[in-house]
Amino acid sequence: MMAAIQITDTYYLVLSAALFSIGAVGVLVRRNVLVMFMSVELMLNAVNLTFVAFAKTLNDTSGQVIVFFTLVVAAAEVAVGLAIIVAIFRRRRGMTADDMRVLQG
Repeated sequence: MMAAIQITDTYYLVLSAALFSIGAVGVLVRRNVLVMFMSVELMLNAVNLTFVAFAKTLNDTSGQVIVFFTLVVAAAEVAVGLAIIVAIFRRRRGMTADDMRVLQG
C-alpha cells in the first residue's frame, strides 16, 4: 500500500528555486533576445510561486495580492517588450543581444 505524499511548502520552494535557476542560466547563457525575454518571465513566475507558497504558509493574503499586481505589471511588460522585440527583428533578422548597442542613438 502506498502512503499518501504530503506536499509541503518545501516542495514549492525547491520548484521555485529550480525555475529561477533555469531562468537565470537562460539570461546569462543565451544571446537570443526572445529566449532572454522568456527566461526573465520564467524568473518572474518563480518569484510569484514563492510569494504564493509563503502566503499559504503564513495564512495571509498579502502574498497573493502582490502576485496579482506582479502579473498585471508582467502583462504590460510583455505587451511593450514583445512589441519592441518584434519591431527590432523585422528590421534586422539575425540580431542578438550583443547587437543591441546599435540602437543607442
